[in-house]
Amino acid sequence: MPWWGLLSSGTAPGLLIGGWTVAAALQPTGFDPLVESISALAGGDATDRWVMSLALFGVGVCHLATAMALRPVALAARLCLAAGGVATMAVAGLPLPGGEANSLPHVVAAVSAFLALAVWPALAGRRSVVPVLRPPFCLIAAGVLVLLVSWFFIAVLTQAPLLGLSERLAAGAQSLYPLVVVGVLRRTALISRPAAQRS
Repeated sequence: MPWWGLLSSGTAPGLLIGGWTVAAALQPTGFDPLVESISALAGGDATDRWVMSLALFGVGVCHLATAMALRPVALAARLCLAAGGVATMAVAGLPLPGGEANSLPHVVAAVSAFLALAVWPALAGRRSVVPVLRPPFCLIAAGVLVLLVSWFFIAVLTQAPLLGLSERLAAGAQSLYPLVVVGVLRRTALISRPAAQRS
């Protein structure tokens, strides 16, 4: 695990959570992050929409870098994580037009990003001494992420009052999980290295 994998995986949640926090603070009075979506912060009528757009683009770049760094993880999982990163960059590049209008390209990019970032842990399972790479752990992690994303999708379709909260929980968890995997892999490598040197 290269050091920059830890940097990219740690930067992603900081950019995402920091981005939506700063962008929400820049909006006029009345913006409710529990109700309104992250995409609204980068939409055509958002104040200083570049803040959220730049944050989303940065998160996508971080996921791409982390996918390249996760060498001990199955290739299919790394490709899926990378696809989620590319789709997140597309979300930034295809913002909502503003008002009540929607955008099919934006919706396709957002759905692709959410699905790829929810499913990639399930593809990472393999025989390993590292707990985060064992199939049961990977399936549980993917299951939790899929449940959070499903809650958000249902909130979108039903216009539920906590749409913003459901999206932030899903997106936040998806941005944090790569950091968990990278952190455990690096810690395992640091522990096993002295043992290998002694033998």
